[in-house]
Amino acid sequence: MDTNPAPSADRRVVVMTAGGTNPQAVINALAARFPELVVIREQPESKSRLVRRRARRVGWIAALGQLATMVASRLGKSALKRRTQQILAEHGLSAEPNTAVETVHVPSLNDPTCHAAVARLQPAVILTVSCRLLSRQTLSTISCPIVNLHAGINPMYRGQAGGYWALAKGDPGNFGATLHLVDAGVDTGDTLYEVRTAPEKGDSMLTYPLLRRHLRHAR
Repeated sequence: MDTNPAPSADRRVVVMTAGGTNPQAVINALAARFPELVVIREQPESKSRLVRRRARRVGWIAALGQLATMVASRLGKSALKRRTQQILAEHGLSAEPNTAVETVHVPSLNDPTCHAAVARLQPAVILTVSCRLLSRQTLSTISCPIVNLHAGINPMYRGQAGGYWALAKGDPGNFGATLHLVDAGVDTGDTLYEVRTAPEKGDSMLTYPLLRRHLRHAR
């Protein structure tokens, strides 16, 4: 007789993401603990849209400076790849595609196709990582808690590239990550866990999100 209970939907975790190395490492780590894990993956936003949104919050000079840093970082592609592999190996992580995890593709997390997928899956919790902001309409269709993995320390560094801005403003003590509840604001939900860490010489804006290490309980 099989004494192992079948996976139940009430333990299902859904990850919402636009994809990438860091989200895939998170997905693989979660899949090892939650066999009911499902990924809803959207098409990434264009860089121009990201820059325009950032400019509305901090001004064009800061937004374009951030974009220039990202472009410069990508030029060192070989060094970036080596550093990324080093970080993953140090923490026993893998960013390889996981075909065992169900993935639902949608044009946007704010699209009705995403709403329908969430209604079908009925997750116990949703984790957002490296994706666009959820609209008020989307939030209204979701009844379970939504948690975001933010590459910055809230409330000091909300929005895009929190670690970068902490360093740019001479505040390395607030370089890190926050796990927080999602509400209608920009990284304004209650903090659940946080971690403060430090980048190394070979790190850049593109590897900062990987430097989350062990999140610790904050509240």
